[in-house]
Amino acid sequence: MMNYQFADRVSELKPSIIREILKNSSEPGVIPFSAGNPAPEAFPAKEILEISQKILREQPIQALQYSITEGYTPLRNTITNHMQTHHQIGKDFDDTIITSGAQQVMNLASKVLCNEDDVIICESPSFIGSLNTFRSIKTKLHGISMEHDGMNLLELEKTLKQNTKVRMIYTIPNFQNPSGITMSLEKRKQLYQLAKQYHVIILEDNPYGDLRINGDTIPSIKSFDKDGIVIYAGSFSKVISPGMRIGFSIAPKPISQKMVVCKQADDVHSNILAQMICHILITEYHYENHLQHLRSIYRKKLELTISLIEEHLVPHGISYHKANGGLFVWCTLPANINMLEFCKKSANQKVCVVPGNAFLVDENASCQSFRINFSTPTDEQIVKGIATLGKIAKQMSN
Repeated sequence: MMNYQFADRVSELKPSIIREILKNSSEPGVIPFSAGNPAPEAFPAKEILEISQKILREQPIQALQYSITEGYTPLRNTITNHMQTHHQIGKDFDDTIITSGAQQVMNLASKVLCNEDDVIICESPSFIGSLNTFRSIKTKLHGISMEHDGMNLLELEKTLKQNTKVRMIYTIPNFQNPSGITMSLEKRKQLYQLAKQYHVIILEDNPYGDLRINGDTIPSIKSFDKDGIVIYAGSFSKVISPGMRIGFSIAPKPISQKMVVCKQADDVHSNILAQMICHILITEYHYENHLQHLRSIYRKKLELTISLIEEHLVPHGISYHKANGGLFVWCTLPANINMLEFCKKSANQKVCVVPGNAFLVDENASCQSFRINFSTPTDEQIVKGIATLGKIAKQMSN
């Protein structure tokens, strides 16, 4: 076999730990706490079937032909108007483009703004998919620790003062993946002011914002943006279908224009049929009722998960963060239990959780936490799985 020489920008990349675990979690009998998929009962499958048939019957060529890179114009207009009206997101200097999932926003934004060895500041822990995207263009990642109400801003300001190569701050302010933490309104405003002071772009990733099940909605960082320093990433993956791969970006026009050029090289445009389906579902099918249905599903599943964590895990010294939405619970083991060994023993018992170090800038750093997803498993799996985790924690505590 040939000795393959890979490009420098990918030679050090490793497979996603989550994706590798997901391979095992799909095996029969495995309880997939390691997943992050919407609940099967959350998909509007009947509606999507009806809409697909209507489109292919009435507009087949438009749905199947090449289209413009910026995205399906009716969907772009609907998103722009909705975000301005309901969330105060988007100014005259902004533009909306449709992307292949929110993941592509991270890819395009970092490509157009960051050179090799530039610094991207991330929450620690943070979403591994975004971290690997940033790594793929050879940027340097700097993690900022999380507090109960979001990023440690004293630590952030110190980093901004000491490092002149910071180009971007990446944050997931609502029900953060993996920690479930929501950034407070005060910290959102302070973060914006720090980014403005140090001339840094904020990349605000909000895939879970529509899945708030408790408490009041907190304004997005992008809603404060009067200076053109925030890129907003939205997604329909968690509320309509992840397989359709429809996300969007709202960003200052000069940035959006460069993102469009890069997207042309990546995939020409996102799936047009999927964009048309999303548009009709949002505008003609009582979309807000659909979101309320999702919140009801996840409220019950989260409450069940928390009650079982209290019963089976807390007595063995495991703490957790109770999120007010999203899809995850972040659990932390006591010092006397080795986290990786705990995760391995759980997998051997066919209960898959994600080790917390998968979400760190330095995957070799010490970590006592693991992530549980409550949306993908059935209620019966949640009951059995958390009881199993409790038994393993008890055995390892002795």
